[in-house]
Amino acid sequence: MRTNFPHIRLRWHRVGSATAVTAALVLAGFGTAVQADATTSSKVTWAATPCATPKKTGELACNSLRVTGGTTAFQKARGITPKAADAAAPSGYGPSDLQSAYGLTAASAANGSGETIAIVDAYNDPNAEADLAKYRSYYGLPACTSASGCFKKVGQTGSTTSLPTSDAGWSEEISLDLDMVSAIAPNAKILLVEAKSATMANLGKSVNEAVTLGAKFVSNSYGGSESSSDTTYDSSYFNHPGVAITVSAGDDGYGAQYPAASKYVTSVGGTALSTASNTRGWTESVWKTSSTEGTGSGCSSYDAKPSWQTDTGCTKRMISDVSAVADPATGVSVYDSYGVTAGWYTFGGTSASSPIIAAVYALAGTPGSSDYPAQYPYAHTSSLNDVTSGNNDSCSTSYFCTATSGYDGPTGWGTPKGVSAFTG
Repeated sequence: MRTNFPHIRLRWHRVGSATAVTAALVLAGFGTAVQADATTSSKVTWAATPCATPKKTGELACNSLRVTGGTTAFQKARGITPKAADAAAPSGYGPSDLQSAYGLTAASAANGSGETIAIVDAYNDPNAEADLAKYRSYYGLPACTSASGCFKKVGQTGSTTSLPTSDAGWSEEISLDLDMVSAIAPNAKILLVEAKSATMANLGKSVNEAVTLGAKFVSNSYGGSESSSDTTYDSSYFNHPGVAITVSAGDDGYGAQYPAASKYVTSVGGTALSTASNTRGWTESVWKTSSTEGTGSGCSSYDAKPSWQTDTGCTKRMISDVSAVADPATGVSVYDSYGVTAGWYTFGGTSASSPIIAAVYALAGTPGSSDYPAQYPYAHTSSLNDVTSGNNDSCSTSYFCTATSGYDGPTGWGTPKGVSAFTG
Protein backbone atom coordinates (compact mmCIF):
# COMPACT_ATOMS: atom_id res chain seq x y z
CA MET A 1 0.00 0.00 0.00
CA ARG A 2 1.34 3.40 -0.87
CA THR A 3 2.27 5.84 1.85
CA ASN A 4 1.47 9.36 0.78
CA PHE A 5 -0.09 12.59 1.85
CA PRO A 6 -0.34 14.32 -1.51
CA HIS A 7 -2.80 17.00 -0.44
CA ILE A 8 -1.57 18.44 2.85
CA ARG A 9 -2.91 21.87 1.98
CA LEU A 10 -5.64 23.05 4.31
CA ARG A 11 -5.25 26.73 3.52
CA TRP A 12 -7.22 29.80 2.63
CA HIS A 13 -7.02 31.67 -0.67
CA ARG A 14 -7.92 35.01 -2.13
CA VAL A 15 -8.35 35.37 -5.89
CA GLY A 16 -6.77 38.42 -7.49
CA SER A 17 -5.34 39.90 -4.32
CA ALA A 18 -1.78 40.88 -3.55
CA THR A 19 -2.40 40.57 0.18
CA ALA A 20 -0.13 37.95 1.69
CA VAL A 21 -1.69 34.98 3.37
CA THR A 22 -0.59 34.49 6.95
CA ALA A 23 0.41 30.90 7.57
CA ALA A 24 0.54 28.88 10.77
CA LEU A 25 1.39 25.31 11.63
CA VAL A 26 -1.17 23.25 13.42
CA LEU A 27 -1.73 19.78 14.86
CA ALA A 28 0.54 16.95 13.83
CA GLY A 29 2.70 19.20 11.70
CA PHE A 30 0.04 19.76 9.07
CA GLY A 31 -0.09 23.17 7.45
CA THR A 32 -2.95 25.59 7.39
CA ALA A 33 -3.24 29.30 6.77
CA VAL A 34 -5.53 32.11 7.78
CA GLN A 35 -6.87 34.82 5.50
CA ALA A 36 -6.38 38.05 7.42
CA ASP A 37 -9.20 40.17 6.02
CA ALA A 38 -11.52 37.82 4.18
CA THR A 39 -14.56 39.32 5.89
CA THR A 40 -13.99 42.76 4.37
CA SER A 41 -13.28 41.72 0.80
CA SER A 42 -15.53 40.67 -2.06
CA LYS A 43 -12.75 38.40 -3.32
CA VAL A 44 -13.59 34.74 -3.06
CA THR A 45 -11.90 32.78 -0.27
CA TRP A 46 -11.97 29.05 0.28
CA ALA A 47 -10.34 26.15 2.07
CA ALA A 48 -9.76 22.53 1.18
CA THR A 49 -12.41 20.27 2.65
CA PRO A 50 -11.19 18.15 5.59
CA CYS A 51 -11.02 14.99 3.47
CA ALA A 52 -8.35 16.68 1.34
CA THR A 53 -5.98 15.89 4.20
CA PRO A 54 -5.67 12.10 4.57
CA LYS A 55 -6.22 10.92 8.13
CA LYS A 56 -3.84 7.99 7.96
CA THR A 57 -0.82 6.78 6.06
CA GLY A 58 -1.91 5.11 2.84
CA GLU A 59 -5.16 7.03 2.45
CA LEU A 60 -5.97 9.09 -0.61
CA ALA A 61 -7.35 12.63 -0.64
CA CYS A 62 -10.61 14.00 -1.93
CA ASN A 63 -10.31 16.79 -4.49
CA SER A 64 -12.75 19.41 -3.21
CA LEU A 65 -12.59 22.94 -1.81
CA ARG A 66 -15.35 24.85 -0.03
CA VAL A 67 -15.86 28.60 -0.46
CA THR A 68 -15.74 30.51 2.82
CA GLY A 69 -16.39 34.09 1.75
CA GLY A 70 -16.46 36.72 -0.96
CA THR A 71 -18.65 37.05 -4.03
CA THR A 72 -18.65 34.16 -6.50
CA ALA A 73 -19.03 34.28 -10.27
CA PHE A 74 -22.64 33.11 -9.88
CA GLN A 75 -23.41 36.00 -7.54
CA LYS A 76 -21.64 38.59 -9.68
CA ALA A 77 -23.52 37.49 -12.79
CA ARG A 78 -26.82 38.03 -10.97
CA GLY A 79 -25.96 41.11 -8.96
CA ILE A 80 -26.29 39.22 -5.67
CA THR A 81 -24.51 41.12 -2.92
CA PRO A 82 -24.45 38.82 0.16
CA LYS A 83 -21.12 37.14 0.66
CA ALA A 84 -20.81 33.51 -0.25
CA ALA A 85 -21.08 30.67 2.23
CA ASP A 86 -23.56 32.20 4.65
CA ALA A 87 -25.49 28.93 4.12
CA ALA A 88 -28.83 30.72 3.71
CA ALA A 89 -29.06 30.62 -0.09
CA PRO A 90 -27.11 29.18 -3.03
CA SER A 91 -24.03 31.15 -4.03
CA GLY A 92 -22.76 28.85 -6.78
CA TYR A 93 -23.91 27.61 -10.14
CA GLY A 94 -27.02 25.43 -10.14
CA PRO A 95 -28.39 22.86 -12.61
CA SER A 96 -29.70 25.35 -15.17
CA ASP A 97 -26.33 27.13 -15.26
CA LEU A 98 -24.34 23.95 -15.76
CA GLN A 99 -26.74 22.55 -18.33
CA SER A 100 -26.60 25.84 -20.25
CA ALA A 101 -22.81 26.06 -20.10
CA TYR A 102 -22.38 22.55 -21.48
CA GLY A 103 -25.19 22.46 -24.03
CA LEU A 104 -27.14 19.89 -22.04
CA THR A 105 -30.50 21.54 -21.33
CA ALA A 106 -32.50 19.33 -23.70
CA ALA A 107 -30.55 16.14 -22.96
CA SER A 108 -30.80 16.64 -19.19
CA ALA A 109 -34.58 16.91 -19.49
CA ALA A 110 -35.03 13.96 -21.84
CA ASN A 111 -32.20 11.49 -21.25
CA GLY A 112 -30.80 9.36 -18.45
CA SER A 113 -33.83 7.32 -17.42
CA GLY A 114 -32.87 3.73 -16.63
CA GLU A 115 -29.19 4.55 -16.23
CA THR A 116 -27.38 4.18 -12.89
CA ILE A 117 -24.55 6.53 -11.98
CA ALA A 118 -22.36 5.40 -9.10
CA ILE A 119 -20.46 7.68 -6.76
CA VAL A 120 -17.50 6.12 -4.95
CA ASP A 121 -16.29 7.89 -1.82
CA ALA A 122 -14.85 6.96 1.57
CA TYR A 123 -16.64 6.79 4.91
CA ASN A 124 -20.34 7.38 5.56
CA ASP A 125 -22.54 10.41 5.06
CA PRO A 126 -25.54 9.74 7.33
CA ASN A 127 -27.43 12.69 5.81
CA ALA A 128 -26.74 11.86 2.16
CA GLU A 129 -30.29 11.10 1.13
CA ALA A 130 -31.86 13.94 3.11
CA ASP A 131 -29.36 16.49 1.76
CA LEU A 132 -29.84 15.23 -1.77
CA ALA A 133 -33.60 15.72 -1.35
CA LYS A 134 -33.05 19.35 -0.28
CA TYR A 135 -30.92 20.07 -3.35
CA ARG A 136 -33.28 18.44 -5.81
CA SER A 137 -36.40 20.00 -4.29
CA TYR A 138 -34.92 23.50 -4.30
CA TYR A 139 -34.02 23.29 -7.99
CA GLY A 140 -37.25 21.59 -9.06
CA LEU A 141 -35.59 18.30 -9.97
CA PRO A 142 -37.55 15.05 -9.67
CA ALA A 143 -37.27 13.35 -6.29
CA CYS A 144 -34.69 10.58 -6.00
CA THR A 145 -35.24 8.46 -2.91
CA SER A 146 -34.39 5.01 -1.61
CA ALA A 147 -38.11 4.30 -1.27
CA SER A 148 -38.64 4.83 -4.99
CA GLY A 149 -35.53 2.89 -5.94
CA CYS A 150 -33.87 5.94 -7.47
CA PHE A 151 -31.26 6.34 -4.72
CA LYS A 152 -29.28 3.57 -3.03
CA LYS A 153 -26.48 3.79 -0.48
CA VAL A 154 -24.27 0.78 0.27
CA GLY A 155 -20.96 -0.07 1.85
CA GLN A 156 -18.14 -1.52 -0.20
CA THR A 157 -19.53 -5.05 0.19
CA GLY A 158 -22.92 -3.99 -1.13
CA SER A 159 -24.64 -4.01 2.26
CA THR A 160 -27.24 -1.32 2.92
CA THR A 161 -26.87 -1.73 6.68
CA SER A 162 -23.17 -2.40 7.28
CA LEU A 163 -21.84 1.06 6.52
CA PRO A 164 -18.51 2.67 7.36
CA THR A 165 -17.86 5.19 10.13
CA SER A 166 -19.44 8.59 9.48
CA ASP A 167 -17.06 11.40 8.55
CA ALA A 168 -17.94 15.09 8.17
CA GLY A 169 -15.21 15.88 5.63
CA TRP A 170 -16.08 13.05 3.28
CA SER A 171 -19.76 13.92 3.76
CA GLU A 172 -19.05 17.30 2.14
CA GLU A 173 -17.45 15.45 -0.76
CA ILE A 174 -20.41 13.09 -1.02
CA SER A 175 -22.89 15.96 -1.08
CA LEU A 176 -20.91 17.64 -3.86
CA ASP A 177 -20.80 14.47 -5.94
CA LEU A 178 -24.48 13.60 -5.52
CA ASP A 179 -25.58 17.13 -6.34
CA MET A 180 -23.46 17.35 -9.50
CA VAL A 181 -24.87 14.06 -10.82
CA SER A 182 -28.36 15.39 -10.06
CA ALA A 183 -27.67 18.71 -11.78
CA ILE A 184 -26.63 17.08 -15.06
CA ALA A 185 -28.65 13.85 -15.17
CA PRO A 186 -31.75 14.35 -12.98
CA ASN A 187 -33.56 11.36 -14.50
CA ALA A 188 -30.84 8.83 -13.70
CA LYS A 189 -30.62 6.58 -10.67
CA ILE A 190 -27.83 7.20 -8.17
CA LEU A 191 -25.79 4.54 -6.37
CA LEU A 192 -23.54 5.75 -3.54
CA VAL A 193 -20.84 3.25 -2.59
CA GLU A 194 -19.02 4.13 0.62
CA ALA A 195 -15.59 2.60 1.19
CA LYS A 196 -14.67 1.77 4.79
CA SER A 197 -11.55 3.92 4.47
CA ALA A 198 -9.81 6.04 1.85
CA THR A 199 -7.14 3.50 0.88
CA MET A 200 -6.83 2.51 -2.76
CA ALA A 201 -7.73 -1.06 -1.84
CA ASN A 202 -11.03 -0.11 -0.22
CA LEU A 203 -11.93 2.55 -2.78
CA GLY A 204 -11.01 0.13 -5.55
CA LYS A 205 -13.19 -2.60 -4.07
CA SER A 206 -15.98 -0.03 -4.00
CA VAL A 207 -15.52 0.61 -7.73
CA ASN A 208 -15.81 -3.12 -8.34
CA GLU A 209 -18.94 -3.28 -6.18
CA ALA A 210 -20.53 -0.40 -8.09
CA VAL A 211 -20.00 -2.29 -11.35
CA THR A 212 -21.28 -5.54 -9.81
CA LEU A 213 -24.45 -3.72 -8.78
CA GLY A 214 -25.04 -2.60 -12.36
CA ALA A 215 -23.64 0.91 -12.64
CA LYS A 216 -22.39 1.75 -16.13
CA PHE A 217 -21.03 5.12 -14.96
CA VAL A 218 -18.74 5.46 -11.92
CA SER A 219 -17.34 8.74 -10.62
CA ASN A 220 -14.25 8.93 -8.41
CA SER A 221 -13.25 12.26 -6.86
CA TYR A 222 -10.04 11.30 -5.08
CA GLY A 223 -6.40 10.70 -5.81
CA GLY A 224 -2.82 10.51 -4.63
CA SER A 225 0.72 10.30 -5.86
CA GLU A 226 1.62 7.67 -8.42
CA SER A 227 3.38 4.46 -7.43
CA SER A 228 4.76 1.32 -9.01
CA SER A 229 1.64 -0.50 -7.76
CA ASP A 230 -0.63 1.46 -10.10
CA THR A 231 -0.58 -1.03 -12.96
CA THR A 232 -1.70 -3.70 -10.50
CA TYR A 233 -4.49 -1.43 -9.29
CA ASP A 234 -5.47 -0.92 -12.94
CA SER A 235 -6.17 -4.59 -13.48
CA SER A 236 -7.69 -5.14 -10.02
CA TYR A 237 -10.08 -2.19 -9.88
CA PHE A 238 -10.44 -0.15 -13.07
CA ASN A 239 -10.43 -2.55 -16.01
CA HIS A 240 -14.18 -2.62 -16.65
CA PRO A 241 -15.07 -2.60 -20.38
CA GLY A 242 -18.51 -1.17 -21.02
CA VAL A 243 -18.33 1.13 -17.99
CA ALA A 244 -17.49 4.85 -18.07
CA ILE A 245 -15.22 5.43 -15.07
CA THR A 246 -14.32 9.07 -14.43
CA VAL A 247 -11.58 10.30 -12.09
CA SER A 248 -10.72 13.83 -11.02
CA ALA A 249 -7.27 14.98 -12.13
CA GLY A 250 -6.39 16.56 -8.77
CA ASP A 251 -6.26 20.01 -7.22
CA ASP A 252 -2.51 20.47 -6.65
CA GLY A 253 -1.67 21.98 -10.02
CA TYR A 254 0.70 20.44 -12.54
CA GLY A 255 1.61 16.82 -11.81
CA ALA A 256 0.20 13.36 -12.48
CA GLN A 257 -1.98 11.59 -9.91
CA TYR A 258 -3.50 8.15 -9.60
CA PRO A 259 -6.13 6.84 -10.35
CA ALA A 260 -6.53 9.67 -12.89
CA ALA A 261 -3.48 8.17 -14.60
CA SER A 262 -5.15 4.80 -15.10
CA LYS A 263 -5.37 3.93 -18.79
CA TYR A 264 -8.86 2.54 -18.21
CA VAL A 265 -10.51 5.74 -16.90
CA THR A 266 -11.55 9.13 -18.20
CA SER A 267 -9.33 11.62 -16.39
CA VAL A 268 -11.13 14.92 -15.83
CA GLY A 269 -9.36 18.25 -15.54
CA GLY A 270 -10.76 21.51 -14.23
CA THR A 271 -11.67 24.92 -15.60
CA ALA A 272 -12.79 28.35 -14.50
CA LEU A 273 -16.29 28.94 -15.95
CA SER A 274 -17.83 32.37 -16.42
CA THR A 275 -20.67 33.92 -18.38
CA ALA A 276 -19.67 35.76 -21.56
CA SER A 277 -21.19 37.82 -24.36
CA ASN A 278 -20.37 35.26 -27.03
CA THR A 279 -22.52 32.79 -28.96
CA ARG A 280 -22.11 30.13 -26.31
CA GLY A 281 -22.83 32.57 -23.48
CA TRP A 282 -19.95 31.15 -21.43
CA THR A 283 -16.17 31.11 -21.46
CA GLU A 284 -13.61 28.82 -19.81
CA SER A 285 -9.92 28.80 -19.02
CA VAL A 286 -7.60 26.47 -17.13
CA TRP A 287 -8.26 26.57 -13.40
CA LYS A 288 -5.19 27.83 -11.59
CA THR A 289 -4.96 29.64 -8.28
CA SER A 290 -1.24 29.17 -7.74
CA SER A 291 1.55 26.80 -8.76
CA THR A 292 0.37 24.43 -6.02
CA GLU A 293 -3.36 24.76 -6.51
CA GLY A 294 -5.27 24.24 -9.71
CA THR A 295 -6.23 21.39 -11.95
CA GLY A 296 -3.87 18.48 -12.18
CA SER A 297 -2.28 17.33 -15.44
CA GLY A 298 0.83 15.56 -16.58
CA CYS A 299 2.55 12.52 -18.04
CA SER A 300 2.28 9.33 -16.00
CA SER A 301 5.45 7.66 -14.80
CA TYR A 302 3.92 4.18 -14.75
CA ASP A 303 0.71 3.73 -16.75
CA ALA A 304 0.93 2.75 -20.41
CA LYS A 305 -0.50 5.05 -23.04
CA PRO A 306 -3.93 3.91 -24.26
CA SER A 307 -4.09 3.26 -27.98
CA TRP A 308 -6.50 6.13 -28.63
CA GLN A 309 -4.27 8.77 -27.05
CA THR A 310 -1.97 10.14 -29.74
CA ASP A 311 -0.11 13.14 -28.28
CA THR A 312 3.58 12.70 -28.97
CA GLY A 313 5.29 14.42 -26.03
CA CYS A 314 4.33 11.81 -23.46
CA THR A 315 5.16 8.16 -24.13
CA LYS A 316 2.91 6.97 -21.29
CA ARG A 317 -0.61 7.89 -20.17
CA MET A 318 -1.32 11.63 -20.35
CA ILE A 319 -3.72 13.42 -17.97
CA SER A 320 -6.39 14.76 -18.74
CA ASP A 321 -8.92 13.58 -21.34
CA VAL A 322 -11.69 16.17 -20.89
CA SER A 323 -12.59 18.79 -18.30
CA ALA A 324 -15.37 20.75 -16.59
CA VAL A 325 -15.75 23.52 -14.02
CA ALA A 326 -13.53 23.24 -10.93
CA ASP A 327 -12.42 26.74 -9.89
CA PRO A 328 -14.06 27.48 -6.51
CA ALA A 329 -14.35 31.15 -7.48
CA THR A 330 -16.65 29.98 -10.28
CA GLY A 331 -17.93 27.10 -8.19
CA VAL A 332 -21.10 25.06 -7.89
CA SER A 333 -23.94 25.11 -5.39
CA VAL A 334 -24.20 22.22 -2.91
CA TYR A 335 -26.50 21.48 0.03
CA ASP A 336 -24.82 19.86 3.05
CA SER A 337 -25.73 19.39 6.69
CA TYR A 338 -23.44 16.85 8.35
CA GLY A 339 -20.78 18.45 10.53
CA VAL A 340 -21.52 21.96 9.27
CA THR A 341 -24.35 24.47 9.56
CA ALA A 342 -27.08 22.94 7.44
CA GLY A 343 -27.42 24.93 4.26
CA TRP A 344 -25.97 26.01 0.95
CA TYR A 345 -22.29 26.03 0.16
CA THR A 346 -20.22 26.64 -2.93
CA PHE A 347 -17.62 24.06 -3.86
CA GLY A 348 -14.85 23.74 -6.39
CA GLY A 349 -12.04 21.34 -7.15
CA THR A 350 -11.88 18.59 -9.73
CA SER A 351 -14.21 16.69 -7.40
CA ALA A 352 -16.90 18.75 -9.13
CA SER A 353 -15.64 17.95 -12.63
CA SER A 354 -15.61 14.16 -12.33
CA PRO A 355 -19.30 13.60 -11.42
CA ILE A 356 -20.33 16.17 -14.02
CA ILE A 357 -18.58 14.19 -16.74
CA ALA A 358 -19.88 10.86 -15.43
CA ALA A 359 -23.40 12.27 -15.68
CA VAL A 360 -22.79 13.51 -19.24
CA TYR A 361 -21.77 9.97 -20.19
CA ALA A 362 -25.06 8.77 -18.70
CA LEU A 363 -27.02 11.26 -20.79
CA ALA A 364 -25.21 9.94 -23.88
CA GLY A 365 -26.40 6.38 -23.24
CA THR A 366 -25.05 2.99 -22.19
CA PRO A 367 -21.50 2.38 -23.50
CA GLY A 368 -20.75 -0.52 -25.82
CA SER A 369 -20.15 -3.67 -23.79
CA SER A 370 -16.54 -4.07 -24.91
CA ASP A 371 -15.71 -0.35 -25.09
CA TYR A 372 -13.48 1.76 -22.91
CA PRO A 373 -15.53 5.00 -22.95
CA ALA A 374 -12.44 7.11 -22.23
CA GLN A 375 -11.75 6.84 -25.96
CA TYR A 376 -15.08 8.36 -27.02
CA PRO A 377 -14.07 12.06 -26.76
CA TYR A 378 -10.97 11.36 -28.89
CA ALA A 379 -13.23 10.34 -31.77
CA HIS A 380 -15.50 13.40 -31.44
CA THR A 381 -13.17 16.30 -30.66
CA SER A 382 -15.25 18.83 -32.61
CA SER A 383 -18.11 18.14 -30.20
CA LEU A 384 -16.23 19.67 -27.28
CA ASN A 385 -15.56 23.25 -26.20
CA ASP A 386 -11.84 23.68 -26.83
CA VAL A 387 -10.26 25.51 -23.87
CA THR A 388 -7.32 27.50 -25.20
CA SER A 389 -6.23 29.86 -22.41
CA GLY A 390 -4.50 29.48 -19.06
CA ASN A 391 -2.04 27.10 -17.44
CA ASN A 392 -1.57 25.24 -14.17
CA ASP A 393 2.19 25.93 -13.87
CA SER A 394 5.28 26.10 -16.05
CA CYS A 395 6.72 22.92 -17.56
CA SER A 396 9.31 21.88 -20.12
CA THR A 397 6.74 20.42 -22.54
CA SER A 398 4.26 23.25 -22.99
CA TYR A 399 1.02 21.36 -23.60
CA PHE A 400 1.53 19.29 -20.43
CA CYS A 401 0.56 22.34 -18.37
CA THR A 402 -0.67 25.05 -20.77
CA ALA A 403 -3.91 25.24 -22.73
CA THR A 404 -3.64 25.32 -26.50
CA SER A 405 -5.82 24.71 -29.51
CA GLY A 406 -6.65 21.02 -29.62
CA TYR A 407 -5.36 18.66 -26.96
CA ASP A 408 -3.61 19.81 -23.79
CA GLY A 409 -2.99 18.29 -20.38
CA PRO A 410 -4.99 20.61 -18.09
CA THR A 411 -8.25 20.44 -20.07
CA GLY A 412 -7.80 17.46 -22.42
CA TRP A 413 -9.84 17.94 -25.57
CA GLY A 414 -12.15 20.38 -23.80
CA THR A 415 -15.50 20.52 -22.02
CA PRO A 416 -18.90 19.08 -23.01
CA LYS A 417 -20.78 20.68 -25.89
CA GLY A 418 -23.81 18.44 -25.70
CA VAL A 419 -23.45 14.67 -25.44
CA SER A 420 -22.02 13.73 -28.86
CA ALA A 421 -18.42 13.46 -27.64
CA PHE A 422 -19.43 10.89 -25.03
CA THR A 423 -20.97 8.28 -27.32
CA GLY A 424 -19.34 5.36 -29.11
